[in-house]
Amino acid sequence: MDAKGRLSVPAEDREKLMERSENHPILTNGKNCLTLYSHEKWLEIEEDLASKSSLHPQNMAYIRFVVSGATECPFDSQGRILVPPHLREHARLEREVTVAGVITHIEIWDKTLFDQENNQSHANLDELASFVAGGSN
Repeated sequence: MDAKGRLSVPAEDREKLMERSENHPILTNGKNCLTLYSHEKWLEIEEDLASKSSLHPQNMAYIRFVVSGATECPFDSQGRILVPPHLREHARLEREVTVAGVITHIEIWDKTLFDQENNQSHANLDELASFVAGGSN
């Protein structure tokens, strides 16, 4: 990421984000990172969140967290997005970042935080694999 907060998104990831639409992708808060969704995937997420009961404080807290950071992020001519300051602060992004494709979206991490998270996942890989294989959500 450069000093102005511009982040180069790999060409393959850009193509996947734009293959179903010409609308700009949406960048928002994630847990310890940022998440970048295609416009269509974001609409699906909004629809799912809107179906949750607003009577449950946990639902509203989660919805507020995710939606409050959502912003359109057009690509510039060099394939970069501008990460707004409030999102950079949330994810503690500085110079070195990791861009990770995660099936339905892209995660943008501070490199040190990503490495820590990845090491923790590696240490618990058997437990994680068992959880996923069991079909639990």
